[in-house]
Amino acid sequence: MLLSLLLLADAVGGNCAKAPTQVAADRCAESGWQVADRDMSREWRVARSAMQARDARDPTRGGGFGYAAALLESQRAWLKFRDTQCVLEGGVNGRNADGGDARSLVRFACMERMTIARTQALRHLRGG
Repeated sequence: MLLSLLLLADAVGGNCAKAPTQVAADRCAESGWQVADRDMSREWRVARSAMQARDARDPTRGGGFGYAAALLESQRAWLKFRDTQCVLEGGVNGRNADGGDARSLVRFACMERMTIARTQALRHLRGG
């Protein structure tokens, strides 16, 4: 049980795991993910613009698969991967040894963690 609680606290940085109720912890984790998602959406728009500009400047593509199209396909695949991975992590790691259910908390913490990493990757792709 202690190991499960430690993993759970680590998964959400400790802050949401300290919430007084499971519902409050779930809402806390969801809020963290929503902030990360808004940041990623902003970065996505900047990266997409950068890739569109790169497409316009790069005549070597030969009419094939462009940077902006590749970014869009990559983002769609990544979103599917993130959502599926986090449902899996929530299912595997979201059951406490005492029978408690923290699947939503773990899933949202996973989504926040992965979304922050994707935001950094998008920033890197655009050269930022």
